[in-house]
Amino acid sequence: MKPKVYIDGKEGTTGLQIYERLGKREDLELLLIEEEKRKDPQERKKLLNAADIVFLCLPDAAAKEAVGMIENPHTRVIDASTAHRTAAGWDYGFPELSAQHRAAIQNSKRVANPGCHATGLIVSVYPLRALGILPEDAALTCFSLTGYSGGGKKMIAEYEASEKPDALYAPRVYGLNLRHKHLPEMQSVCGLKLAPVFCPVVDDYYKGMATTVMLHSTQVKGMSAEEIHGRLADYYAGQKMVSVAPFGQGGPMLEANRMSGKDDLELFVHGREGQTIITALFDNLGKGASGAAVQNMNLMLGLEESTGLAR
Repeated sequence: MKPKVYIDGKEGTTGLQIYERLGKREDLELLLIEEEKRKDPQERKKLLNAADIVFLCLPDAAAKEAVGMIENPHTRVIDASTAHRTAAGWDYGFPELSAQHRAAIQNSKRVANPGCHATGLIVSVYPLRALGILPEDAALTCFSLTGYSGGGKKMIAEYEASEKPDALYAPRVYGLNLRHKHLPEMQSVCGLKLAPVFCPVVDDYYKGMATTVMLHSTQVKGMSAEEIHGRLADYYAGQKMVSVAPFGQGGPMLEANRMSGKDDLELFVHGREGQTIITALFDNLGKGASGAAVQNMNLMLGLEESTGLAR
């Protein structure tokens, strides 16, 4: 019998992208809600409890409400919102981080899908913490450039309007209060005492992300950029959806939309004496959202993790 899958919030950007990845698959049965019943709590509850796997592509409050509707002990949930990323009882959906993360996802009833910016920082920082290279009290700085699709339907409409203000043609720094919603998971998952100084930037292109962590050698036990590269390459060796480019390659410039349309992620390490930068390139709607959610679903169902994904 085919696993039954329901996407609660299919009409949003993340939900549509998940549906796009699953719609043509013949190994799953997609449960679809009738348009006129899309906001009917009873109909949603029925589908939430009929599914083997539920994707929640909702605002945080609505995601928590949806979880409360689930009474079927066999229904497994992947939440794409921020609501449960640091919550007790939820497994963090980033299988490449460790064998323990992968096993937890495979056996989990409740998986929190990582945030896009958080994915870009954590993929670089977590291994350095796990290997004892980066101390827990490290003062980190991170710059993250994203396409406007990360802002959802409203922002997409603003950028794609026939007429738009000059400001939308230029990169725009945001999160100026330094309290971006992805910071709690960055800090918690990486075991950092200090929240990173995090600078997100949105620009006039649809999708793709470049997240760069900047390090002094004094922060990483005097290791050179090339040594850091070697440790990261070894850490992610054999992974299907995360890879590390050869040291110093990818230039002379790294385009933030280079991985647009793909569901995997590639790390680039550059540096000079005493300084290292690690840049994660990926699609904010791919490994940064919907692609990661489908990868987690594949693992939870015992399928090959890259099934239905673009690499």
